[in-house]
Amino acid sequence: MAKIPPTPEKVPERKTVVYKTLVDPTVIKIAGEKLKNRLFTKLWFMKPRPEEIQNMSVEKCYEPYFLVDGNYIIDYYRKRYYTFNIDRKVQEVIILDKTLKPDLPKKFSKIPYKSITLEGEERLVYKNGACLILDEAGRVVDPKRVPAAPSEEHPKKLLANLRETMEKLKATQDKDVDVLRSKMVRRPPDVERVVQELFEVSERSVIYVPVYKLAFKNVRTGEVKTVKIDGVTGRAISW
Repeated sequence: MAKIPPTPEKVPERKTVVYKTLVDPTVIKIAGEKLKNRLFTKLWFMKPRPEEIQNMSVEKCYEPYFLVDGNYIIDYYRKRYYTFNIDRKVQEVIILDKTLKPDLPKKFSKIPYKSITLEGEERLVYKNGACLILDEAGRVVDPKRVPAAPSEEHPKKLLANLRETMEKLKATQDKDVDVLRSKMVRRPPDVERVVQELFEVSERSVIYVPVYKLAFKNVRTGEVKTVKIDGVTGRAISW
């Protein structure tokens, strides 16, 4: 079998979207005050007094989510052998101007017969498509985790001064395409030759969602815990 070259690809540049912050920082602080006791509650009844928990800091950052949508198609041939049983008296068979000699009679059958085997190729088309939402670690997440919000008009300008955010983007430069490719590109094991093959990414975006990180300290024990609150919806997303 001839060596099959790597799968051709079409991958566009990634679009950057930054959601506008819709929740005022004061509202975020109030939400944090409502949650702070839950951060330090143990066994559902060992609760600290509210005055023991102090807010140490409120930090705004942006967390990326990656949307990648694409398709994979392969039009190919595979090799197949076709065996035909024929009368044991037949000495030769002519198919498409080609003379074929039958095999020796099969003696295990009650009625002995001969056979001929033809080598041919079958043409097939395999298609696959997917649309994924990934977190910054490259894990597939539920689309519900990404809220809907209006976007900033100059996203790259806004992100230019956020070193940590831009470092995350650089570290995950092609992870979204790698994950999509790993889930979609399935070259069949019996490919003999390829007519056409293509892995194409039709849409590729990174969406930055504003997030507030609040740090709280239990002044009695010295323990520090954090909570993240979505800057679009005002909901706590982790603690």
